[in-house]
Amino acid sequence: MTQREIREFLAERESQKDRTIVIVDFSNVEKWKDSLGWSVGIRELGNLVKCFSGTKALRRFYYGSDYGRFESSTTLRAWSRSMLEKAKMNGFSIVTKRVKYMHSESAQGGFETKCDLDVEMAVDLIWERDNYDTMVVFSGDGDLSYAIKYLASEFDKKCIVFGARDRIGRELIDAKDEGHIQSLLYAEDFEYRLSMARRNRGR
Repeated sequence: MTQREIREFLAERESQKDRTIVIVDFSNVEKWKDSLGWSVGIRELGNLVKCFSGTKALRRFYYGSDYGRFESSTTLRAWSRSMLEKAKMNGFSIVTKRVKYMHSESAQGGFETKCDLDVEMAVDLIWERDNYDTMVVFSGDGDLSYAIKYLASEFDKKCIVFGARDRIGRELIDAKDEGHIQSLLYAEDFEYRLSMARRNRGR
């Protein structure tokens, strides 16, 4: 999409903002930088998401809370607290749970971290179904395709998916081909709105 096409697309969404839920799987979004070559900024993401949904309760930001590897710790690590606070400041409703640390001989430091929020995202989409007509999903993870198909076929919910071009799961592409997803949008086209570096370039 060109910048003009993006402006027209967002203008068309304006009248539907009160009936749109946005799901941001930020751990998935963070991984886009490996193929994009730039990072998505939370502030920039928040500004774009507000073009889709005018209701904070329906702008959902899913990200793990990292308390470190000791299960008894009650102190959130500084970088984790900063990320969650920044998302809240930029108009998101936060959905989080504790990051798990698992022993791994192959991992640097001897631990791997894990915090999947796929179930929470799917449940929220189903739980909130009376409050929206369109779901906008910032994630290329194909695991959400089952919930998307269910909501499309049983409740006639529309779906728009954002992802980096080479990080959109096959399941989501199939769901688009089957008509369960109306639009696949690519982060590359939205660099001028999403890139964290645009602030440093004065854009």
